[in-house]
Amino acid sequence: MALKWTKTALRSVDEIAGFIVKDNPARATSFALELRDAVTKLQVHPGMGRAGRVLGTRELVLHKNYIAIYRVRGDDVEILRLHHVAQNL
Repeated sequence: MALKWTKTALRSVDEIAGFIVKDNPARATSFALELRDAVTKLQVHPGMGRAGRVLGTRELVLHKNYIAIYRVRGDDVEILRLHHVAQNL
């Protein structure tokens, strides 16, 4: 399956890294890569996430504090956004 990131999802990764970089620049880069690597598993196992809170979406826990919200459309896995669990949807 093809993995497609929305602009919102890419912006989410940048915002997460931007928050972390204030305290630990090296960790910001490595954490952003970890999040992206975790999402790539969806190419092989698109159903591994739980049913989403929004109809038609799925949610994959990437880290104890972050969830990838995505949907499967045909042969594509579309990453809609990354969400911190303390934020409202």
